[in-house]
Amino acid sequence: MTGSDRPDPTEGHCPSMLITHIGELVTNDPGHGGVLGIIEDAAVLMCDEKVTWVGTTADLPADTDPDKHIDAGGAAVVPGFVDAHTHAVFAGDRAEEFAMRMAGASYEDILSSGGGIYSTVRSTRDASLTDLVSASLTRIDHMLVSGTTTAEVKSGYGLDVETEARMLEAIAVIDDVAPIDLIPTFLGAHVVAPEFLDARDDYIELVTGPMLERVASFAGFIDVFCDDAAFTVEETRRIVEAGRAAGLAARLHVDQLSRSGGTALAAEIGALSADHVDHATDEDLAALADAGTVAVLLPGVSYAMRSAPPDARRVWDAGVTVAIATDCNPGTAYVETMPFVISLAVVTGGLTPGEAVWAATKGGALALGLTDRGVIAPGMLADMVILDAPSHTHIAYRPDGALPIEVVKRGMLV
Repeated sequence: MTGSDRPDPTEGHCPSMLITHIGELVTNDPGHGGVLGIIEDAAVLMCDEKVTWVGTTADLPADTDPDKHIDAGGAAVVPGFVDAHTHAVFAGDRAEEFAMRMAGASYEDILSSGGGIYSTVRSTRDASLTDLVSASLTRIDHMLVSGTTTAEVKSGYGLDVETEARMLEAIAVIDDVAPIDLIPTFLGAHVVAPEFLDARDDYIELVTGPMLERVASFAGFIDVFCDDAAFTVEETRRIVEAGRAAGLAARLHVDQLSRSGGTALAAEIGALSADHVDHATDEDLAALADAGTVAVLLPGVSYAMRSAPPDARRVWDAGVTVAIATDCNPGTAYVETMPFVISLAVVTGGLTPGEAVWAATKGGALALGLTDRGVIAPGMLADMVILDAPSHTHIAYRPDGALPIEVVKRGMLV
């Protein structure tokens, strides 16, 4: 630690915490070599929500005097998981539809019969703000306990002005009361609202007009489900342009059910991320790589829908920046734990355990345009997870979500 790294006592006390004897510290800092920048027998000092020093325990300055000291006893530490794609705020559940899918019903069959997203829309429209916060806070708590320290959360189960606004308000309330950072996304263009099925252009006018005007100040991103069951490429372009004019960055659901051209559109418009990309072609992936658009892969969806898993190996090897996320939602991936998704990305997607951990931390941060997390290095947010295991490999090896024994959020145990 240099003199400039030490808190100046004349400027007041800086509450600090120190973790030593970390058997394997995953920093994601390329300065330490490899994909994960691993340091063995490591120590991390944090103060005022940020990391202030990283190195080996042996190199820790002798005069370090933290307020709290944790001896990790050889346990591994990884950055806090950044879940870059969730629908974790909703009311009701769709357990019966899960049973229908297991019996052979398709996503499109369920949607066309009034189920699917429309079922959750009905429940969410009927829920008060208090009910919505209460139901969703339980899910968010489960995410935090399993090591997620930042999560993107979308609207999209209202499909009318009032409920979309209420969903985003619920996200803000939970962000205030829970020790986790929630990143809000406006997804009014999830599907066409049921009352507009015979007037889809009128619905797009609603999304890009009164709905967007009402919610734009509460969201950082606009998202569109660009696929056969939702919106066309040209409709998506129109909605994104309106969102950008309102100050929202673009992130897109694309090519989940079939190749609709959404991945190519995401690259063309420079969207921050293209999510799903299950049916993207090699040319589509090359375009993502050239554009610097992050591919967010969601293997929990294929698991729950009994469909072919995303070929994460292929996407990674195409030079695309990869993130993995839970897609936590009531219908197609009721998954709250990132360790399970990490394991799926390895076992069914072909990533190495290290690549999957990177995609769940640094990759997720990049998908959200966040440059202050996903890496354990001086100046970064002090978000990290102490594992009940000696190595990051155990996350994929033991995917039940029970490995995190301590979660550190902004330099505090939560």
